[in-house]
Amino acid sequence: MAFDVRPLAASDHDSWLPMWSGYLDFYDVSAEKRNPSDTWRRLVDRDHIYGLGAFSDSGELVGITHYLFHADTWTPDPACYLQDLFTRADVRGQGVGRALIAGVVANAKARRCSRVYWMTGTENEVAMKLYDTVASLVPFAIYELDLTD
Repeated sequence: MAFDVRPLAASDHDSWLPMWSGYLDFYDVSAEKRNPSDTWRRLVDRDHIYGLGAFSDSGELVGITHYLFHADTWTPDPACYLQDLFTRADVRGQGVGRALIAGVVANAKARRCSRVYWMTGTENEVAMKLYDTVASLVPFAIYELDLTD
């Protein structure tokens, strides 16, 4: 199945919101940490955070990804961090995630990035099956300090 991958536009908000909520539900993000209005504003303003949507032949939004570019201390070229990727459950395994990753990669290449990288929960085995076919798993652990309290 083919999907049209394009930047999210202001008119996509009503389709994006339930997908964003589904993604946050999947990762058990608490209600007080959710900020869909702010996230959406930054996506459509393209204010350091970018979003792509995958659309079916009928124009339905079936997947989203959010990513950003940043300087990299290891190379003179920027890097691209793919922060979020989510697809509707009924289209998983049909190439939506792969198409969204390809869209991010194309944008990263256009910006002359040295790499695209992302992380996922270790329990997300379905996603990891896809990721294992398009990228290399690196031997780093991720640590986090929550500074919101």
